[in-house]
Amino acid sequence: MARVFEGMSIGGRAVSSGRTFPDYNPADGSVWAEIPDGGLQETRAAIEAAHAAFAGWAGLPFNKRSHYMIKVAEVFEQRKMDVVEAIRAEGGGWFGKGMFESGYVPEVFYAAAASNYAAIGEVVPSEHHKFSMAVRRPMGVVTVISPWNFPVLLTARGLAFAIAAGNTVVLKPSEETPYCGGLLFAEIFKEAGVPDGVLNVVTCSRENVSVVGDELIDNPRIKGISFTGSTPVGRMIAARAGAHLKKCCVELGGKDSLIVCDDADLERATAAANFGSFMHQGQICMSVEKVLVHEKVFEPFLARFVERAAKLKVGDPTKDPSHVIGPLINDKQAAKVKEQIEDAVARGARIVLGGRVDGRFIEPTILVGVTPDMKVYQDETFGPVVPVIPFRTDAEAVAIANDTEYGRSSGVITRDENRGLAIAQALETGMCHINCSSVNDEPHVPFGGVKASGLGRHGGRWSHETFTETRWITLDRGGRPYPPMF
Repeated sequence: MARVFEGMSIGGRAVSSGRTFPDYNPADGSVWAEIPDGGLQETRAAIEAAHAAFAGWAGLPFNKRSHYMIKVAEVFEQRKMDVVEAIRAEGGGWFGKGMFESGYVPEVFYAAAASNYAAIGEVVPSEHHKFSMAVRRPMGVVTVISPWNFPVLLTARGLAFAIAAGNTVVLKPSEETPYCGGLLFAEIFKEAGVPDGVLNVVTCSRENVSVVGDELIDNPRIKGISFTGSTPVGRMIAARAGAHLKKCCVELGGKDSLIVCDDADLERATAAANFGSFMHQGQICMSVEKVLVHEKVFEPFLARFVERAAKLKVGDPTKDPSHVIGPLINDKQAAKVKEQIEDAVARGARIVLGGRVDGRFIEPTILVGVTPDMKVYQDETFGPVVPVIPFRTDAEAVAIANDTEYGRSSGVITRDENRGLAIAQALETGMCHINCSSVNDEPHVPFGGVKASGLGRHGGRWSHETFTETRWITLDRGGRPYPPMF
């Protein structure tokens, strides 16, 4: 039986619009929940509730806000298995993915709590003998628009540091995962005793996304926007925020490469490629979407990669925890990935593993013979498909990796750390991991991309900088003189 929710969370109350929309299990197409369908009225009410709560929340001693974040982390830990089950049923995630995501999220809130104990400014020199300070303060109401692929983790990352710093939030989760990315947080914040209005959640159907999203950017009460999602939508949000001169942090798509050098440990390299390409069906902004392999080790690498990937089981993750490759989130995404496979084959690529598409389920697929004219080479795939491309020199590998509008993450496998660092310096990505996959994240690091992969950074003190304003304050102690005519 589908879950039914009383309402959205606005000012600590469950608010119903009188409308709902279905929330599907992507594995079998069943309705997992009926979700409140918000519109303009509910969005404005949520913004007003956040605005009303801001002064009291920002005025709390920093350690009190941190204590609330610790309590949120503890409630997440207590509800770990509930979260895992929701991630599997609502998001199509493998059991191991659910365990990772639910285990990671408390650390985000612990890190956010810790960030309040760091310096929030500095004393700067003054030629007029002033006591001159650069200080940071919360902005006010922040919009957080979170995605469906890692809905619990990425929602936590979008709001934890912002709230810890003293902002209040209106959260709009993806319509694909409105519980994991939204209503779950309302439940946990309430259980943790966080004051009403600090976090407000507005859920809406795809039909209402435009009107709700516009209000969450245009409303003058909104002072900052955090968005994680696709590059086309991110461009529109950033442009709209820019028109209002509002601070915006957008985490967008990627076309990330794993570079395997001729001196690589092939066991490590194939493990990194397998995990990076196929974890959560490749539905990660940091997924490996091109494996670039030195021609000297191309054949042995490919053989071992195919052997390793062939062991990944495809199926409904709610039925069997050994099903590592679950469904893609919806039919549209599955059709896009299928189109890339068919386009590549039509243009001369060869499938060496997988290629079968069964509804939303797509086998781990490895391609060779991929060229720049193919969609799978240029466009973000966001599915379990990866080309393996040979290169002759490190410079050629860098050129192939940089041949994309995106610049999210990257990986380099080599026994020579100096060589790895030299390659990393040449890559046009916000992040690079030597002797590891491109898929990496920690709560306290500067997470973000360059080029079409986004603007701004999440994590640690970088999140604090993103969600606060810098102010200059002075105390005149030197009696700065004014011109005599004044």
